[in-house]
Amino acid sequence: MAIIQGNTGTWEYVIGLEVHAQVISKSKLFSGAATTFGGEPNSQVSLVDAAMPGMLPVLNEFCVRQAVKTGLGLKAAINKKSSFDRKNYFYADLPQGYQISQFYHPIVGSGEINILLEDGSSKTVRIHHIHLEQDAGKSMHDQSPTSSFIDLNRAGVALMEIVSEPDMRSPYEAAEYVKKLRAILRYLETCDGDMEKGSMRCDANVSVRRPGEPFGTRCEIKNVNSVRNIMRAIEYEAMRQVEVLESGGTVKQETRLFDANNGTTRSMRSKEDAHDYRYFPDPDLLPVVLTDDYIAKVAEELPELPDAKIARYIKDFSLSNYDAEVLVDEKEVADFFEASLQEATDAKLVANWITGELFAYLNKAGLELLDSKITAIMIAKLVNLIKDGTISGKLAKQVFEIMTESGEMPEVIIEKHGLKQVSDTGAIMRVVEEVLAENADSVEGYLSGKDKLFGFFVGQIMKKTAGKASPGMVNDLLKEALEKRK
Repeated sequence: MAIIQGNTGTWEYVIGLEVHAQVISKSKLFSGAATTFGGEPNSQVSLVDAAMPGMLPVLNEFCVRQAVKTGLGLKAAINKKSSFDRKNYFYADLPQGYQISQFYHPIVGSGEINILLEDGSSKTVRIHHIHLEQDAGKSMHDQSPTSSFIDLNRAGVALMEIVSEPDMRSPYEAAEYVKKLRAILRYLETCDGDMEKGSMRCDANVSVRRPGEPFGTRCEIKNVNSVRNIMRAIEYEAMRQVEVLESGGTVKQETRLFDANNGTTRSMRSKEDAHDYRYFPDPDLLPVVLTDDYIAKVAEELPELPDAKIARYIKDFSLSNYDAEVLVDEKEVADFFEASLQEATDAKLVANWITGELFAYLNKAGLELLDSKITAIMIAKLVNLIKDGTISGKLAKQVFEIMTESGEMPEVIIEKHGLKQVSDTGAIMRVVEEVLAENADSVEGYLSGKDKLFGFFVGQIMKKTAGKASPGMVNDLLKEALEKRK
């Protein structure tokens, strides 16, 4: 829990999040129009999406299945009976004049997400509910100096609104919640979690209170589109509210927008209550009734989810909780790790290479894992070559660097560039003796108690062998040679 230090004492964050996750489906929630991202404006719009007179919505069963699957993945109660309602408001990119949503009877009830805190402990954040709704279109204000344009390709696309309880007490916890939720959705393949493309958006409800006191008045920050900006928006908004309260003012319940350029929030409109939207059951759609058998069949499709995978990595591969969390965070990375273990003999060493050298290279090159030339089998073979003594850890880094450029297998690179580790006892001993002979004064110093000179000798030996001598053999033979000189 993070504390806000004000001028008159300490304050506490109270945070709840509403995450809008676009459902992975080929067609929209109530029409057969395509959902492909990046199409020409208004090229994926049916008569239903455009709200032409007489057009009736037909529920997409696959979207229902995806919502149930998400609920099960979040350990949530699945409501066997749910229904759709009309949320009435006017906006240019909402052709119907209302949004079809689920207000009174959502498809998914209470669930939970476990997050890892900064001190290594875990915390459970409760999910209040998940409901299905259709997305609005997109207003385009940058196409003309005098007019705004409307693209209805997104209108009618299925969204899951995942609403948390106000259980988070710091921007860090909110960020971890969003990252964990995104990971779960990607494992379930119910949402791709791409915040840059808008397929996952977050509304943050923020208030402050004195520790132990009742909740304060909340403000909602709309459509924050990155984990970093979620943290920035919450930090700024909480401090703004503290300043208002400490100056004797009152926090107004309102909807605010976050400006990522200057890191501030600004008022957008007074916060609406449910009655402002005049919700009522949609007369064109029947209630959704699910059977126990239907729910059980969806449950059978669930993959191994992040928490279970983390526990398995710790148990089966003796990884630390941190390493397991890092590997599992992205499904592609976990798949890469497990593919490497089909060939590699040391899971911990594979994990170290993935989270160390490979991640550093991807970050520097600005690449995604699947876009690089490095494959799981290449990492596995590199680790095996280190384990069997063919190359040292230092030489492995040279091999890896060449791998990133050429895409060649490590054994090919070792042969081509002569990088095989020297493990010939006689050859290494000759270099050891040569180094000791060249540094007689240092030998005297070592023998008189200056133990740190041992590292100097090792460095000189490795320099003469161009880093190819086996470090273990160098240490053993050097100790033997020095012992004889006592």
